[in-house]
Amino acid sequence: GPRRLIILGTAFETRGGIAAVVNVYREQELFRRWSIDYVVTHCDGGAVRKLATAARALLRFIALLAERRHAAVHVHCASRASFWRKAIFMAIAMLAGCPVIFHLHGGGFAQFYEKECGRAGRRVIRFFLDRAACVIVLSERWRAWMAGATDNRRIVCIPNPVPVPEESPALNRRNIVLFLGRIERSKGIFDLLDAISALRVPNPEIRLVCAGDGELESVKQYVERLAIGDAVDFPGWIGAAEKRSLMSRAAVFVLPSYAEGMPMSLLEAMAASVPVIATEVGGIPDVVTDSVTGFLFRPGDTAKLEQLLCRLMYDAGLGERIARAARDVIRRRFSAQQVVAQLEMVYAGLGLADHLRAGAPAGRLRHAA
Repeated sequence: GPRRLIILGTAFETRGGIAAVVNVYREQELFRRWSIDYVVTHCDGGAVRKLATAARALLRFIALLAERRHAAVHVHCASRASFWRKAIFMAIAMLAGCPVIFHLHGGGFAQFYEKECGRAGRRVIRFFLDRAACVIVLSERWRAWMAGATDNRRIVCIPNPVPVPEESPALNRRNIVLFLGRIERSKGIFDLLDAISALRVPNPEIRLVCAGDGELESVKQYVERLAIGDAVDFPGWIGAAEKRSLMSRAAVFVLPSYAEGMPMSLLEAMAASVPVIATEVGGIPDVVTDSVTGFLFRPGDTAKLEQLLCRLMYDAGLGERIARAARDVIRRRFSAQQVVAQLEMVYAGLGLADHLRAGAPAGRLRHAA
C-alpha cells in the first residue's frame, strides 16, 4: 500500500472553508501522526499570484511523485477553477498509479456539473469521480447527489470539523444580527438587507454586522438606497479572535444562501451558542433541524426571514433553548476529534496505516510557497 500522503489544498492563511477545515486538521495533529507532504495549490490574491502558486505546486507535486513512488493523494476540491486546476493534479497522480481521495467542498458543485459544464465537461468530471479511490462529501444530501453523478460506490460522508469553544456567559445579545461569509447575491445578502430594513420599523435598535469580503460596492449602494446605513456595519474579513468576539455579542446568526455545501460559519455559530437562521439548501438541513436546533426557510423568502428574526429578537428564552440544542449537536457529531478519526479511517483503508508514525515528530510540512 501507499507509504506517504500528499495533500493538495489551499494556503493555510487563505479565506474560506477549505483553509478553515485544513487548519482544524493541523490543530488535531493529523500532520504529526501521518507522513504528510502538504502542497499549496491556491492562495488569495490576483491572477498572477494564483497562477504562480499553481505552477509551483505542479512542479513540486511531480517532484514528490518521482521521489515517493508509493503515495496516496488527498485532493481538497471545490467547483469551477478549483476543479479544473485539481484535474491536472489528479490526472498526473492517476498516471503515476497513486490512489486519489477526492474531497468535495463548496455548495456550487451540482450547479457547476449540471448547468455550467457541457457534455464533455461532465464526462471529464465523471472520469475522475469514477476512478477515485474514495470520494468524500460533507453531508448525506451530497452523498445522495454524488451517487447519481458517479458509478463509484466508495462515497464517504465526513462532515467539516468544528472546534467547540468553552461555554461563554450569555452577554446582552439583544439586537445584533450577524452574517459571515462572502458578501454577494448568491449568499442572499440582498434578502437579508430587505429584512433588516423592514424590521427597523418595529425594532429601531436592530443592527446587522456583515463580516467578509465580496461585492461590497453594490451591496453598500443598496444599503444607501434602503436608507439603513446607520444600522449596517461592514468590518471586512475578520480573524478568529474578532469572530469569537462578534459571536459572543450576536443575538442571531443568519445565512440566507442560495447554495451551500456544509458552511463552516454556520457550524461555528452553533458551536458558539448563537441561534441560527439559514436556508434549507445543501447540507444545512442535515445539521439544522427546523425549530429545534435552528430555523430554516426557503431561499428568497424574505417575509419568512423577517418573521423568524422578529421571533428571536423578542423571545430570548427561545433563542437560548435553540442555541443549547445546536451546541449539543455540534459536540456530538462535528467535534474535531470525531471528524479527524473518520478521515484517518479512510487513510487506513488505503493501507496508509501500516506506515503510521507512532508519536513520530511533525510530518514534514514543506510548503510550495
